[in-house]
Amino acid sequence: MIRAYANAVTKLRDPQYRKLLWLGVALSLALLFMLYAFVLLIVQILIPGALFLPITGQVQGLSSLFSLGSIIYLLGLSVFLMVPVASVFTGFYLNDVADSVEKGSYPGLPKRNRVPLREGLNDALRYFGLLVGLNVIGMGVFAISNGWGMAILWVVNGFLLSREYFTMVARRRHDIDTARALQKQHMLGLWLPGIVLAIGLSVPVLNLAMPLVGAAVFTHLYHARVAVPGKEDTADDNAA
Repeated sequence: MIRAYANAVTKLRDPQYRKLLWLGVALSLALLFMLYAFVLLIVQILIPGALFLPITGQVQGLSSLFSLGSIIYLLGLSVFLMVPVASVFTGFYLNDVADSVEKGSYPGLPKRNRVPLREGLNDALRYFGLLVGLNVIGMGVFAISNGWGMAILWVVNGFLLSREYFTMVARRRHDIDTARALQKQHMLGLWLPGIVLAIGLSVPVLNLAMPLVGAAVFTHLYHARVAVPGKEDTADDNAA
């Protein structure tokens, strides 16, 4: 796990990877704003008048989306909202990150599966609703638990994120049933890296880069645990 995270960070020396990082941060920020706008819409429906919050003052539905007070609360809520964002991120962007990692760290691999964008998004959205509900509940638990509820949330989010990220990385080189079977086989070894990802996603500002880091980390973890089908044949062909 430590090596996978170290490799994901040292990869930043690659200009192409840094470009992916900034694109990933922009995508994460856009998805975060969309999710936050949805939260404000729900607040507007449930509380038609202005909502007065400590420090930032008045927050009034979608009309306050880009106000200073709303932006401050966006950073605070990102502790919880970035986990669902990271789930949607996989459907849009995981293949690009994994391709970059494999090109630099695992040359000579056979051609990967072309997973349709629609399939990737469908898989990501299967987790999205669950993660939104879980983290909304987590907000309430955190508020009344003196902080220990966050530790529970990290453990649960870590499991769900590790399952999603590893399965989608494995899907690039296996059929979906095999990818899910591989995830179950390596579940315990993947859980701790998933918890580390969940913790990173709860740190404001840093969490904008964590979906990309997570995609790189689980690509390394996949190659550390699973033999790529066809790699040996490719190596033999190149040798011949």
